[in-house]
Amino acid sequence: MSDSHRPDHACEDERVFLDIQRRTLFGLTGALLAGGLLATLAGRAAHAQALPQTSTADGARRGGTLDAVIHPEPPSLAFFINTASPTRAVVSKIFDGLLDYGPDFVPRPQLAENVQVSADGLSWTLQLRKGVFWHDGTPFTSADVQFSAEEIWRQYAPTGRRVFRNLSRVEAPDAHTVILTLSQPAPVIINALDVVAAPVLPKHIYEGTDIPNNPHNNHPVGTGPFVFKEWQRGSHIRLEKFDKYWQEGRPYLDGITWKIIPDVSGRANALETGVVQYGERNPVTFADADRLAKSDKLVVSTDGYNGFSGWYWLLPNLRHPILGKPQVRQAILHAINRDLLVKTVWGGYAVPATGPITSQLKTFYTPDTPQYPFDRKKAEALLDEAGYPKQADGWRFKLTHDFIPYGDDYRRTGEFVRQALRAIGIDVTLRSLDLPTWLTNVFRDYDYELASSWSVNWQDPQLGVEQHYWSKAESKGTPWQNASGYASAGFDQLVEAAQVETDTARRVQLWQQIQHLAQADLPLINLFEFRWFGVWDKRLRNVTDTYIHSQHNFAQVWFDPKA
Repeated sequence: MSDSHRPDHACEDERVFLDIQRRTLFGLTGALLAGGLLATLAGRAAHAQALPQTSTADGARRGGTLDAVIHPEPPSLAFFINTASPTRAVVSKIFDGLLDYGPDFVPRPQLAENVQVSADGLSWTLQLRKGVFWHDGTPFTSADVQFSAEEIWRQYAPTGRRVFRNLSRVEAPDAHTVILTLSQPAPVIINALDVVAAPVLPKHIYEGTDIPNNPHNNHPVGTGPFVFKEWQRGSHIRLEKFDKYWQEGRPYLDGITWKIIPDVSGRANALETGVVQYGERNPVTFADADRLAKSDKLVVSTDGYNGFSGWYWLLPNLRHPILGKPQVRQAILHAINRDLLVKTVWGGYAVPATGPITSQLKTFYTPDTPQYPFDRKKAEALLDEAGYPKQADGWRFKLTHDFIPYGDDYRRTGEFVRQALRAIGIDVTLRSLDLPTWLTNVFRDYDYELASSWSVNWQDPQLGVEQHYWSKAESKGTPWQNASGYASAGFDQLVEAAQVETDTARRVQLWQQIQHLAQADLPLINLFEFRWFGVWDKRLRNVTDTYIHSQHNFAQVWFDPKA
């Protein structure tokens, strides 16, 4: 993007100055932008997409309320505890982070204008933006960041707990300076200062309260461009423009109304008829995406998801006497024709995974991992070896599969897996639960046998992969944190070495060893990696000027009547 077409939040006087050695950034700029799945799907995506307008603030018009679709309904707006994607989509408009990141992963200033790192990587100094207010009119200061670092990041935030585990001291020498002191280096921090990984909450509202049950969790007071107004469950969540937002003249929109539309055909109809003008994270079926892409009023695009490289997995409960056996997990993966799965269910927007790191994350990715190609005879032999021969009725054992209730694609994936496993003698019951029940059963009570869901790598596998395998990431009640019960001393040793490693080549090597071990042990049965797409009105500008527009604050988004 040329400078003349960049939104003006990227102007010279708002640059983030990073006094940090180049090696600490691990060459992330461009890490996802070539090769891998992006190249694999290029032909398919080009067929399906209508290209978005160029991001620009030139001629920006103010006004208008954006009607957007959200599905499923967020289980909570306590994003510092539950980072479910519907939650982060909403709250990222209400709260700003210390930093944001562009499509090229270059940090951008939000609440922090300047980040300086000591030569030994143990001291991080944040210079905070002046003239920022919470939505109740209270000034934002370093006290809020200090409180959040000490009380939220280290105790509640799923990513923050891991990233800042070596945070030993937090100082606020003045109202707009925060100094983080670490006991060991944590180079990944530069990629983890966004609104969800390092959430900043208002100290005057949360200090001294029962934080997980604070009434403001679902009536949030933030610093972002939009103010929370109401949540009518089952209907909508309404946000209005914040008149005292720190960036002059922003946001352009008067408000955002998130409409809760459970039915996938209803979402497609709402987008097609203009009832809603925006839908994130695959809001419609792949067939509808191809159809809507032909509309002269809509954009269907994978742009703006560079930092959201996803992979889909089965989650076996390793406490289960059958699923705890490695041969059974290997057999399950051998039984599934993943090439057919991604073609028939995921419409060509996916390719079989080789491990937990996707080929989009080119810096860290390796295909040199144990593989389990489709082979029913091999699958059956492994089950026999594990001690589960077919009985007189043709079945070996029974399993219940709880798929993530995010929509029809996930149900159809579950049905495909069910049929594949039944073909080798595993009697699978596919169970559909509401989202709160699914989250509780899988991540709090561990009351499940086989679940399925997806995760993202983010800019660095420490942010999106580590949590599913590292034994110390387990946190009962916190979604997407090592629910399988996997604990491996060898795996933990590799992860903990990577966490503090400041040499680029060595850290990449560690993560490649981690991928190999993850595929050998299969605590997650990795099925495929995929690309997200969004659907929105062609009049919307600046939707994709971000590394993940599901978490974009939309301060720069506007309606272009000429589009």
